[in-house]
Amino acid sequence: MKVINNRKLFGTFLLAASLHAISSAPGVAAGDKIRIVLVGDSTVTDNAGWGLGFKQFLTEGAECINTAQGGRSSESFRREGRWTNALALKGNYYLIQFGHNNEPGKPGRSTDMPTFVSNMVSYVQEARAIGATPVLVTPLTRRQWDKEHPGRIKSSLAPYAEEVRKIAVIRHVPLVDLQARSIELCESLGPQRCLEFSPPKLIDGTHLNPKGYVLFARRVVDELRKAAPELAPVLRAEPLDAAPVPNTKARALEPAPRLAPSGRSK
Repeated sequence: MKVINNRKLFGTFLLAASLHAISSAPGVAAGDKIRIVLVGDSTVTDNAGWGLGFKQFLTEGAECINTAQGGRSSESFRREGRWTNALALKGNYYLIQFGHNNEPGKPGRSTDMPTFVSNMVSYVQEARAIGATPVLVTPLTRRQWDKEHPGRIKSSLAPYAEEVRKIAVIRHVPLVDLQARSIELCESLGPQRCLEFSPPKLIDGTHLNPKGYVLFARRVVDELRKAAPELAPVLRAEPLDAAPVPNTKARALEPAPRLAPSGRSK
């Protein structure tokens, strides 16, 4: 009796699953890769956020273009024409995360909450206008530890995350609740172990090193499987080996807000 090579059979199965996902995803022609575009600030980039880790979880049935840029808010990303350029890529899916630089105290970037909400709604509407599927991502938590409740995080980004959740419900948008999932992870590890995924010489409680890229990207992928199940066949259970980290200057990173004694950001 002929022995079947299990590894080869499994590879064939994965390829077939990926092809099925491509043919069933909205706006994707049979045989084409699903194009996923990442939009956001430095916590989404390939050199300080979860973007590079996310790419490691994709199969050959998808391609990812990361347009995120450090120091940008939902307002400045649009004002600089970066959103227009992202739309020109004709992505099938747009994962959109903002909030860090909308916080007060960032000249040229900060916005009030109504403007933040208006911007996020516009991202949804304009992505849909080109036939793409927008996916809203609540902002990666800042690792701000509550002085009154040791081991608990009191994230200054919670109000932004809540508004994004509301938009997702009202506008029927797939949601990746990274704020909630990242808080869960950080609290399960505790303050000391969370230092393990902060960039060297930049322990600011916001940005990530390569270990952090994968840890938080895994949370994004797990949430995306639930929010957009048609993408599941192009999402790996485990990441590929890490790709080289881009040599991007540190100026692309935005500093975390200084904390007041209460644990809230200034």
